[in-house]
Amino acid sequence: MNKAITDGLQLMPPPFAAGLGLWSSGDGTPGSPTYQGAPNAALVPADPDFGGCLELVKTQAVQKLRHMGQTPLLPGMYLRVRARVKAVAGTLPSVRIAAWAGDAAGANVAGVPQTAPAVALDSYGTVVTVEAIIGSGNRGGVTLPWGTRPIYAHVGLDLTGPNGGTVRIDDIEVTDVTDVFHRTMMDWVDVRDYGAIGDGVADDRAAFLAADAAAQGRSVLVPAGTFRIAASLTMTAPVRFEGTLSMPDNAFLALTRAYDIATYARAFGSDQAGFRRMVQALFQFTDHVSVDLDGRRIELDAPLDVAAVAGMTGANFAQRRVITNGALVAQAASAWDVTPVTSQATYSPAQPLVLTGVANVANIPVGALVTGTGVARETYVRSKNVAAGTVELSQPPGSTGGTRVYTFTRFRYMLDFSGFGRLDRFELTDLEFVCDGQASAIMLPPAGITFRIHGSVINRPRDRAVTSIGTGCQGMLIDECQFLSNEQALRVQDRTSICLNVNENDVKLRDNRIVRFAHFAIVHGSGHLIIGNHFFQGDSEMPGVRRAGLVFTGINVKSVVTGNYIDNCFIEMTNEREPDPNWNNQFSFGGLSITGNVFTTIGALPAFAWIVVTPHGAGHYLQGLSVTGNTFRTLNGTIDRVEKVDTTFADLDYGRFRNIVVHGNNYNGIAAPMFNPVTITHIQNTPANAWQVNAAAQLPFGGWARTVQAVVPDGPIQTGAPVTVRHDMPYAQAEQGAQKTLAVLRWPVAVQGRATVTIRVDNPV
Repeated sequence: MNKAITDGLQLMPPPFAAGLGLWSSGDGTPGSPTYQGAPNAALVPADPDFGGCLELVKTQAVQKLRHMGQTPLLPGMYLRVRARVKAVAGTLPSVRIAAWAGDAAGANVAGVPQTAPAVALDSYGTVVTVEAIIGSGNRGGVTLPWGTRPIYAHVGLDLTGPNGGTVRIDDIEVTDVTDVFHRTMMDWVDVRDYGAIGDGVADDRAAFLAADAAAQGRSVLVPAGTFRIAASLTMTAPVRFEGTLSMPDNAFLALTRAYDIATYARAFGSDQAGFRRMVQALFQFTDHVSVDLDGRRIELDAPLDVAAVAGMTGANFAQRRVITNGALVAQAASAWDVTPVTSQATYSPAQPLVLTGVANVANIPVGALVTGTGVARETYVRSKNVAAGTVELSQPPGSTGGTRVYTFTRFRYMLDFSGFGRLDRFELTDLEFVCDGQASAIMLPPAGITFRIHGSVINRPRDRAVTSIGTGCQGMLIDECQFLSNEQALRVQDRTSICLNVNENDVKLRDNRIVRFAHFAIVHGSGHLIIGNHFFQGDSEMPGVRRAGLVFTGINVKSVVTGNYIDNCFIEMTNEREPDPNWNNQFSFGGLSITGNVFTTIGALPAFAWIVVTPHGAGHYLQGLSVTGNTFRTLNGTIDRVEKVDTTFADLDYGRFRNIVVHGNNYNGIAAPMFNPVTITHIQNTPANAWQVNAAAQLPFGGWARTVQAVVPDGPIQTGAPVTVRHDMPYAQAEQGAQKTLAVLRWPVAVQGRATVTIRVDNPV
């Protein structure tokens, strides 16, 4: 481009013939001396080489010649100043282009170069051309790079060297050569044209902002070099990086028209650094809703503390944000190392979420797994108070009070959100977490709602795939994901990694595939939908130990388990977290619908069962349990039952079972299928007043025969000899026998025959 044309600028100084009063022997500023009437200056009207020109005798160490007028210089503009000179008498001096740089206040910008290299005149009568280029950018070919602060110049030249020489100077030319460096028709502007230095030291932020403002629909070019940006920067134009940026960790870069991983990676020199900066911008600028990795692999050599990177440690954030479409790969590094901390502390069930008197509490990391005698599975440190010596827990650890030594183990997560105060509506979609046995995958924020993981693969997490240390799992959605354990080659009993845990309500786990973890999910709270998942935990050992896949640690869970493939593991209901595990007028075990699932086991021990209740205190019972439409099948052996009560800590109160529905299930390879109600055909071969109907084998969970719903004779009911047919009906007595598994039908007289009897393990109302 040519600013003289496009912006109507007057660049060319007047000829010397217009008057020497327009030319100064000083800097050219107002009030400086001129050559008008000077004894060492004269106009020559007809020089054979120049025509009209100035003849000047050098009388000073630096003989200055400056135009008194202001030659304008705009950001992004480049001017060539040229003069033709010849020596005609006396000593031979040197000559150089020089210019005085002025700012908007009329002051000299002393920090910029204002003289070009000198050229020696080595003979008389030989015309020598000297020139220099003045411009805002520090670019190749620019003699006097001035940046954007100077806005005008007093142009001219200097004579240096010995005094006494006489020279003639042709009229000085100033031409716009901006088009040599860039043109309006190009679709980019260069930050160097607006004063960027690119030496990694000077703060180039102002130059970037100036270039961004000048782009006007074009892109901004960041050429080779290291450009220091000392504070947060927003660029509204597209940006192309050949060089890199150096920014403080707490400074944010928002490329509103180039928010992509390729651009950020080029800007900061690596994919990992670019990803971190994109995450910063995701939280700091409303322009950005999702970090799209564009299908690329981002290698991480340390956990990413998302809150710290975002500059939001301890803060709350409630706007939807997404990271999507790529892979995060854990590289072997010491930053993933896990170092457990042991510390003595006191637990009282009266303060169910607090450990007190914690020794060395400052060394206990937030987010650490708490283990020790009597501690429930997946109990984590939610926060700590160093001054008070206390630790807040994610959930009550159980009922075992007292002072003891606990172990605190802080796993290292590729994406760690634990630094937030609260985070709502965050999503991870279409990602692969390549943990490679080095790292765990995702730690949720301590508080929040509707965290979502969709369409992703978590591959070989070292310890955990998804961990909740507080209430950040409220309403969590995990859909269409695959979780692949790092312990697939180990025996079931040797595995320690867990896919996920839940502390709060209303979680949706749908259409996921979970392969060979120690447990699929440790789930607290209620209102959960667990639908369409395939989780399997078997091994090649036969007969082999099998562990819980899905563990409900609440009492009345108000949840649905539907349409899942539950393979070589079981569903467990337990109250291991309760500070007082005994029943105390609250809801008890139940509120669970297990419907339409496929249950399979291969080579399990006969004592294996797919549905297990583990009470930790006395007085509990089942209320509101539905097991319908499921298929149960064993391979390579049989098992005794589908369901059982684990009485390691306590048994159930079988006299209080209510509203248990078990029907429509298919049983294959199970010695004693369960039903409720159970219908038994009783054959009485000898006359008796009391027929004992035994339902023990088929009553769910080894329960009692609590009610008799129906008695239907199947054929004639007869007395002994002489044989007569009786039409009396018996009355029924439930809960008979030492184990209370008998129902007794009492007839008016001793009779024999056959009857279909329907018995329930519960009181249905």
